[in-house]
Amino acid sequence: MIEIKNMSFRYAGQKSLVFDHFNLRIEENKIYGLLGKNGTGKSTLLYLVAGLLRPTSGCVSVDGNDAYTRKAETLREIFLVPEEFDLPSMTLKRFVELNAPFYPRFSQERLEACLRDFELDTDLQLQSLSMGQKKKVFMSFALATNTKLLLMDEPTNGLDIPSKSQFRKTVAQNMNDDQTIIISTHQVHDVEALLDHILMLNQRELLLNASVQEITEKYVFEYRQPNDMEGVLYAEPTLQGNAVMARRQEGQAETQVNLELLFNAVANKRI
Repeated sequence: MIEIKNMSFRYAGQKSLVFDHFNLRIEENKIYGLLGKNGTGKSTLLYLVAGLLRPTSGCVSVDGNDAYTRKAETLREIFLVPEEFDLPSMTLKRFVELNAPFYPRFSQERLEACLRDFELDTDLQLQSLSMGQKKKVFMSFALATNTKLLLMDEPTNGLDIPSKSQFRKTVAQNMNDDQTIIISTHQVHDVEALLDHILMLNQRELLLNASVQEITEKYVFEYRQPNDMEGVLYAEPTLQGNAVMARRQEGQAETQVNLELLFNAVANKRI
């Protein structure tokens, strides 16, 4: 669905490249986690895929079309939720009337379901909402567009703890069968239960490109005492003992991926 070939990018007026001959293929029908420290190019990559930035060289294509050409048939299948945004001074009803026609599969029913999940009414004045409420409304609209590609940049920033939990449930319940979602975040615990595939960036390069299934087949994430460290690849001390990432032994049960531990293990070149 998304093909990035030999792509380089730098911002105007800057000498250093954000990406240098970068390659990546994004498959359909999965939720991708795009992880990395601040400043590693996560947001830039989303904007390149959305066609809002143009590669310095190479190509970013969506369904065979160059993303930067922003053809109508491509744009109606992409929705981007940026990290920071504002909503116009109007009612939600008017906002939907103006914007929903751009998305041929927009669902008013899904919008209302998402708003209910977030405990919001449909009769809203957008300018009177808090930042957290605006984010919930915009994410609800994004899911209601039913686009084939949904891009979310730090979607849980500005949400309180209960809202972060509700965000995970709302995305899982309202994702289409033919939809691909890319969630860029450095708050890994907010999204780790959602993801099918993990991408880790670190200054121009892709450190990890693997499905959650591949990771759980090879590794376990658990707590161990200091005298039980056989097969451990990476460990961090905690109050419960050492949080460890170890090779999974034959017959050993799968464990949930600890994304923070995985990221630190990859960043420290332990795997």
